[in-house]
Amino acid sequence: MSLSIPHPDAPRLVADAALADQDLHAWACLDPTAAAARHGPLAGLVFGVKDVLDVAGLPTRCGSPATDDRPATADADCVAILRAAGALPLGKTVTAEFAHVAPGPTRNPHHPSHTPGGSSSGSAAAVAAGMVDFALSTQTGGSIIRPAAFCGVVGVKPSYGAVSRGGMRVMCPSLDTIGWHAYDLDVAARVADVMLPRHACDAIGQPRLCLLPMQPGYQLDRSSIDALASAGNALAAAGYAVAGIQAMPHALDLLDIHRTVVHYELAHALTVLVPDADAVQDGRLSPRLREAARQGLAIGREDYEATLARLHAARQRAWELDFGDADLILTTGALGPAPEGLSHTGESGFNKAWSVLGWPCLHLPTTHDDRGMPLGVMLVARRGADHALLRWARDIHRLVDRRAALPSRSPSNGAIHDPTVSRA
Repeated sequence: MSLSIPHPDAPRLVADAALADQDLHAWACLDPTAAAARHGPLAGLVFGVKDVLDVAGLPTRCGSPATDDRPATADADCVAILRAAGALPLGKTVTAEFAHVAPGPTRNPHHPSHTPGGSSSGSAAAVAAGMVDFALSTQTGGSIIRPAAFCGVVGVKPSYGAVSRGGMRVMCPSLDTIGWHAYDLDVAARVADVMLPRHACDAIGQPRLCLLPMQPGYQLDRSSIDALASAGNALAAAGYAVAGIQAMPHALDLLDIHRTVVHYELAHALTVLVPDADAVQDGRLSPRLREAARQGLAIGREDYEATLARLHAARQRAWELDFGDADLILTTGALGPAPEGLSHTGESGFNKAWSVLGWPCLHLPTTHDDRGMPLGVMLVARRGADHALLRWARDIHRLVDRRAALPSRSPSNGAIHDPTVSRA
């Protein structure tokens, strides 16, 4: 394996990113001494790392003043794999506080008064703004897919457990999944080739799709309905088998499972991650996080274990019982375009069920609304079919993408994207 060495372009790349980030606020910290292997399958690619994952020499603050500035002594497993493959970690991207709901300072590159989503806000925004080729992110509910949808980039949420969480500040052990945002599908797939295991179900043929237009309790924006219908019609016209269903089976039960597991596990994780009791009283933890912790600590151990048993039973339920012979589910990862305002990260309800099930999800940007805000669709596959999902997505995206042609771009050559211009 090639040794990791300081990258000669790192200081310039960091300076360019810092300049472009003055109004965007996607970065928690940057590393002008960043190093990577000389050679490898990802050589030449630059990436960001969500600030719940360790990068050697940089602090892991989790978007909270309740943590400290001590630098990590080693990379998280996922960062080490990418660095060894030749990719350059440029720094730490902003996360919502402890990867929950209280947003960080990041703005949406397409419109600064709109949320970039969360909790992986900095990762999606840094990719959308052209500062990096891809960025590591995490998802508990919708923290990869929703920012991808709001910022108009590719979002990869792998199967639960597919990526090692070594060196991650895990908030919800039963749900937390490491994934990434990427400039395009080619970059997303190259990262997957390095990061994800292969499975027997990666066989390729034209997939059968199940179109899912809604879930109980949530109303899609008209623009999202149109974007999903347009994608379904384009695929059907191209000869894909596309069958529709009205709603996801057991959706309300999955949302209930998610709510209980998240609150219980987050509350108990915080007692380890923030052992300083004064942090709760002196304002270093936000009111939202304190309330979430209060709700979690009120859940009894027996209720939590019963809910966890329901989660495991849901993951064992055969795909075919609910989705028949479909290979992919075609749906949406957001209820609409990024809403205006920076005090919230948007509704993640259309993602939580997939996080409970542990199935791989992929957001594909496809169009914009009449204000220029990104819209897209999401593909969901069986657990373990991550590589098949990405390969199927190449042809699917070509057919459903209604944006302009992608311009040439290379962060390693110092190009920083103007977010007012469509990237695709």
